[in-house]
Amino acid sequence: MKRTGSLAAALAILMLMTGATASQAAPEKAIVAGGCFWCVESDFEKVPGVTSVVSGYTGGERQNPTYQNHEGHYEAVEISFDNARISYGDLIAKFLRSIDVTDAGGQFCDRGSAYRTAIFVSTAAQKQAAEAAVAEASKALGQKIVTPVLPARTFWKAEDYHQDYYKSSEIILTRAGPKQKKNAYTFYRDACGRDRRVKQVWGAEAAFAK
Repeated sequence: MKRTGSLAAALAILMLMTGATASQAAPEKAIVAGGCFWCVESDFEKVPGVTSVVSGYTGGERQNPTYQNHEGHYEAVEISFDNARISYGDLIAKFLRSIDVTDAGGQFCDRGSAYRTAIFVSTAAQKQAAEAAVAEASKALGQKIVTPVLPARTFWKAEDYHQDYYKSSEIILTRAGPKQKKNAYTFYRDACGRDRRVKQVWGAEAAFAK
């Protein structure tokens, strides 16, 4: 009887541990490039079901890229999300409506290869969902979308001062003007014309544009 009781207790503990492991499963991740990573991070951290957004670099050959030296890489973000609250396909549909999908040379005031748009997929399911979202968005827009769906490569986290940059009240660096002490991110985003252009492209379907 003692052995039976011990076995039952062990099985109960194992079931509890298994359940805890299942409930704590790692969130799914999406990697996208949408121009300035400050802006994409700012947008997607507001989305219900998204648990974290990390700014970084991907798509190139250079190892350990930095902000001063990331030639060949895209500025990108890694979005962790709860698939029970928002699907990968819905996340990509929202992403496409937050960028200028007709511009292959950069985004808004940021020009060059580092600021091109792309969707980086790591599984066959992600590839299928991303391609479906691009096709649907192209039909809704009535234009060809130039944002490619590419195989995921190593994602390199950007320097700490880039993470949650939009929350900072002090500027560290900007492509939109001199150093400032207040509302640096807001100044940059407005000066770059991101929201104005997204609304021009997407109209009522524009995501995040104020």
